[in-house]
Amino acid sequence: MGGMIAQLVAVERPDLVASLASIMSTTGDRAVGQATLDDVSVLMPRPGADREAAIAADVALYRLIGSPGVEISEDDRVGGAAAKVDRAYHPAGTTRQFAAIVTAADRTPSLRTLKVPTVVIHGEADRLVDVSGGRATAAAVPGAELVLIPDMGHDLPERAWDRIVDAVVTNAAKA
Repeated sequence: MGGMIAQLVAVERPDLVASLASIMSTTGDRAVGQATLDDVSVLMPRPGADREAAIAADVALYRLIGSPGVEISEDDRVGGAAAKVDRAYHPAGTTRQFAAIVTAADRTPSLRTLKVPTVVIHGEADRLVDVSGGRATAAAVPGAELVLIPDMGHDLPERAWDRIVDAVVTNAAKA
């Protein structure tokens, strides 16, 4: 949802935006960027889930949408999920975010009006937001650079950090 919000801010308040990095996002066009998961219900929080159930659900979700081939110990997976749950577990908020995403209008026409340096970063193995969403975003924004990262899912694997940081810094420097 962060990419969608960044796009909307760039379009609605161009006076506040010097450059844009759209990461793991799409245009809102229903023909692109759709999840390739067999069962999207795994994205929704379970009402009444206690802390342990919420952690287990997050671990299971990132096994599905995370980058393939990334070696993460079970302790690290659980520890990361626990940190997220302890920091801000709010199932109703997650449900509202999901509703905002699926009901958002197609931003393609408005993205064509952007005049700021833009980089679009997307993992080629993203099962939550198909890479076609990143391609469509880059195609919509005049002059946008598309950075595709092989074997990156809907997460930020450490092996991609340097490439992501370099792309964002290089793009911001253009402003």
